[in-house]
Amino acid sequence: MVTYAKEEMVGITEFGKSLGKYLDKVTSRTFNKIVIIRRNKPEAVIIPIAEYENLKRAYDMLEQKEIEQLLASRTDEEKEISHSKIISIEI
Repeated sequence: MVTYAKEEMVGITEFGKSLGKYLDKVTSRTFNKIVIIRRNKPEAVIIPIAEYENLKRAYDMLEQKEIEQLLASRTDEEKEISHSKIISIEI
């Protein structure tokens, strides 16, 4: 479970009024993240672009690994079927 420090959390109204201030806090690394609260629930997180790009790369690598594992687990029969399947399209 992810935890959030009190100073990292901001209500959506306050965030809207002071967007630049909170963006500066994230980009200067004063805070690692800013959590936007709406109706007393965390709704979104603002993080530096470099952090987002790292997370996206990690997610893409994990997804690629899952695809590779799925392909490696296919039986020879499944591989043969996938290479010889014919699809008819009526025009």
